[in-house]
Amino acid sequence: MKSNNPYFNRDISWLSFNYRVLLEAADTSVPLYDRINFIAIYSSNLEEFYKVRVAEHKAVSRGGYSEEMTPEEADELIAQIAEEVNKQMEDRIRIFEEGILPDLRKNQIVFYQRKAEVEEIHYPFITNYFREEIFPYLQPVPVSRTRVKVFLRAERLYLCTRLKRKDNGATEYYIMKLPYSKVPRFVELPSKDGCYYLMYMEDIIKLNVGMMFPGYEVDCSYCCKISRDADIMVDDEASAGEVLIEQLKKKVKKRKIGAVCRFVYDRQMPADFLQYLVDSFELNPDELIPGDKHLNLQDLSKLPNPNPALVRSALPSPMMLGCLNKKQSIMKYVAKRDLLLHYPYHSFDHFIHFLYEAIHDSSVEEIMITQYRVAPHSEVINALIAAAQNGKKVTVFVELKARFDEENNLETAERMQKAGIHIIYSMKGLKVHAKVALVLRRHKNGMPKKSFAYISTGNFNEKTATLYADTALFTSNSPIVDDLHQLFLVLRKEVAEPSFHHLLVPRFNLLPRLKELLEYEKQEALAGREGRIVLKMNALQDQAMIDELYKASEAGVQIDLIVRGICCLIPGQEYSKNIRVTRIVDGFLEHARVWYFHHGGKELVYMGSPDWMRRNLYRRIEAVTPILDKALKRELLDMLQIQLNDNQKAVWVDDQLRNVYKTDIGIKPIRAQKDIYLYLKQKNLP
Repeated sequence: MKSNNPYFNRDISWLSFNYRVLLEAADTSVPLYDRINFIAIYSSNLEEFYKVRVAEHKAVSRGGYSEEMTPEEADELIAQIAEEVNKQMEDRIRIFEEGILPDLRKNQIVFYQRKAEVEEIHYPFITNYFREEIFPYLQPVPVSRTRVKVFLRAERLYLCTRLKRKDNGATEYYIMKLPYSKVPRFVELPSKDGCYYLMYMEDIIKLNVGMMFPGYEVDCSYCCKISRDADIMVDDEASAGEVLIEQLKKKVKKRKIGAVCRFVYDRQMPADFLQYLVDSFELNPDELIPGDKHLNLQDLSKLPNPNPALVRSALPSPMMLGCLNKKQSIMKYVAKRDLLLHYPYHSFDHFIHFLYEAIHDSSVEEIMITQYRVAPHSEVINALIAAAQNGKKVTVFVELKARFDEENNLETAERMQKAGIHIIYSMKGLKVHAKVALVLRRHKNGMPKKSFAYISTGNFNEKTATLYADTALFTSNSPIVDDLHQLFLVLRKEVAEPSFHHLLVPRFNLLPRLKELLEYEKQEALAGREGRIVLKMNALQDQAMIDELYKASEAGVQIDLIVRGICCLIPGQEYSKNIRVTRIVDGFLEHARVWYFHHGGKELVYMGSPDWMRRNLYRRIEAVTPILDKALKRELLDMLQIQLNDNQKAVWVDDQLRNVYKTDIGIKPIRAQKDIYLYLKQKNLP
């Protein structure tokens, strides 16, 4: 095999994933308001992509340091991204205008998109609504090439208006920020003949903007927005403790004034109008992204549904496990056998219940847990504070460098610290991404008592636990508990070189073990025996590990990858002919990482927090555990097979990064998320 195997670019691959999200909006089998929400998700994803990834490339383009690319390569990639985003934008507009809007009308909801559509009966309401509800909050500011520059805030929606003075015919430009914190983005108009009517706030402003400028004639108005660099770079040599806290507090505040990474404008804007704004705001040509008439479509997640007969799909309610009813102690159960929880099919309340058991168990000495992302007003944090107040020793490792959660993590850490919880902050040069908890117990006589480990693929976040598909292991297995204790001692800087026997942790033993497992399958295949691998993860980017998969494929190992997002491995080539890539997008966000190796019939299964990205494998602390219980191992294998058999929401990712639906697989319709819920529900029967 050639040593210079090609790989998909990670950003172009991510755009392929986001396009798969958009395809859900085009699927007429999906409830209408769910389709609208997928457009919102697509738009929100793209906004974050520009704020982080594109912003990073633009920094390199301007001469910033990068180990991965030159300024010229950054320029080329930015152009490729723009080309792909523009293509997707055309599809997004088509899906919305030719699919969503007509289907809304079929359900008696008229969503005005342009002035010509507005019926006369609504003009009095629109005028009064503008005067009473919107006008008081508008603050037009002149735009000038020569005067003081207007600062545009990130993600805010602005309306630019070109005016002509009636007295001398001079042209002037004004810009105003839409007051969406004061006025709803979507306004419900009076119904008529059984039909409901909706309208954008900015369209109401456009119809009445002349009221704001006596002595002027309104030429035209168009919307625009700015995306700014939202990544936070901290001094790695000082990225721990109080220094890091102060750095983050300062830099989070500066996120709102980061460098411009894109200027999105209504593509109908005349060229001379756009050029005036470019000059006035000192924009670069590569920052210009043509958009639709209406921007910030992530707001569509809040689109009112005035038709009570039109309902969204009801996601299944999380199950309470029959073996863990309110009378059953989780600790007593897990002391006898391991337990897997699958969110959101199972309720996150079980973990909260586990914490409260630990609070009231007199033999519990210490609770240790990692914090990466937690919900606002977190029940987990409240339980930990209650534990500390009840006399338990509580240690929480808080990752302050979790992007966009820095402020929440700082606030919760300070609150926990005041309650007497021992807080450990970020490690220098590393992010701690492991989602683990440990409850240590001792008898009153000082003798050890069964302790408990919790290892998950998802965060300790009761909100995302209803939206993200994750897996978590409860175990009292002593070797795993001891390994997890070792990991916390590493986080507490009490141990520098730990010895892990079962747990796989990057920087210590994860990569060597993965390479051993891949080599074993390769040798099995070369010997004419079965070599089989199934890897489920969110992202596959590390080229060294992709090369190992290529080698295994060439040896004859059959490999199935279930990768939701970034996949830099190229299938369908001579060196990857035995590798298939599946992507699933549905109502829940697929977030679990589960790895299967046939291993000569022994069937090894692992689950944990890392993807196969460079950052996860080399620059983070992660935790991966083997599944030792045979029944639980079978459960995970059954779930993987259901996902591979999905012919409703699963696609193949081909060698052109196209999303190719698996509609020709099987006779019976299989929708993985629905069928997994039914599978787990059946197992939960008494």
